[in-house]
Amino acid sequence: MAQRSGYAGKRCFLTGAASGIGRATALKLAGEGAELFLTDRNADGLAETVADARALGAQVSAHRALDVSDYEQVAAFAADIHASHPAMDVVMNIAGVSAWGTVSTLEHRHWESMVSINLMGPIHVIESFVPPMVAAGRGGHLVNVSSAAGLVALPWHAAYSASKYGLRGVSEVLRFDLARHGIRVSLVVPGAVKTPLVQTVEIAGVDREHPQVRKWVDRFGGHAVSAEHVADRILVGMGRNRYLIHTSPDIRALYAFKRFAWWPYSVAMRQVNVIFTKALRPPKVG
Repeated sequence: MAQRSGYAGKRCFLTGAASGIGRATALKLAGEGAELFLTDRNADGLAETVADARALGAQVSAHRALDVSDYEQVAAFAADIHASHPAMDVVMNIAGVSAWGTVSTLEHRHWESMVSINLMGPIHVIESFVPPMVAAGRGGHLVNVSSAAGLVALPWHAAYSASKYGLRGVSEVLRFDLARHGIRVSLVVPGAVKTPLVQTVEIAGVDREHPQVRKWVDRFGGHAVSAEHVADRILVGMGRNRYLIHTSPDIRALYAFKRFAWWPYSVAMRQVNVIFTKALRPPKVG
């Protein structure tokens, strides 16, 4: 497989490597000759990705199953890596979880898990891996995976958006803060992606097995792009030093609609919320 000179031999740290976008990106980088450092809380899935990356000829120098929401675990893994390896060239925060619900159906655990994993997780990685990159003085690239829900007001996504908008804010500040050190920052904003996350997302207060709910979830999934497509777009966007990396044209268009036509956007989103709520709250029979 042809290697892009931009990633061959580069030390790349990725979270969420066991499945979905994280796995697809790890394998793309593996095929291009990157040196990989991988983590995920799913030990079996992580081991499978490591084996597949090595089968592609990649060097996987370190991997560990851990929970990115636990700072001590992340810091310990970082310390072990830096004890025997130079600073990373690329750090990619890809791990994430999702849950949908209204403010009346979301439980505290939903809010807490979204913020702990989707926002504090990347912050723990940034704390542990970016300062060594700064100290090394060789530049590099930080990639944070947010979401369309970090750009626009998707219905029932308040808890998820709390984390993804927060990650967007962190990324925008770091884009400028780290520029003087030659460290580029990109924010990935996927829409629907064909990953286990979409198929298993918890919808608070809703029976996912209800035929009408399943129909609408399947319809949502029908617009999804593959994780491999997202991985391709990420690497292309990094190569072009893009700040916002879109993975599908619909989200790019919706974000432009919000920025340039706020009033029509507001009217449209209120209507979308009504449709979404009716779809996920089918009438009770009997």
